[in-house]
Amino acid sequence: MSIHHPTREQITLANVLAVLGDPTRLAIVAYLAKNDGRSYACGVFNSLGSKSNISYHLAKMREAGITWTEAVGTNRLISLRRGDLDALFPGLLDTILAAAADLPPLELAEG
Repeated sequence: MSIHHPTREQITLANVLAVLGDPTRLAIVAYLAKNDGRSYACGVFNSLGSKSNISYHLAKMREAGITWTEAVGTNRLISLRRGDLDALFPGLLDTILAAAADLPPLELAEG
């Protein structure tokens, strides 16, 4: 099964900012950034909402080019597209995450 991801050239600043304006998505991205280079199963984020709600948020992030989703059997592994984001918008992700550090942390399931 192939999962559609935008190419680096298709990632736009407007889409990235719109998607990261949601606190749940921002919490997911902050967690992925803190653990950069690792992939996580969708279930890690289930404490942030219902399965369908988390699936929706993960799809929005994938469609905006913020995350990469890899199908491994029946699992979906999520990772941050930090290289692409940093190449397109140098310093943006670090700035957003630094500003979000003042927000109360959302509790995630251990993964």
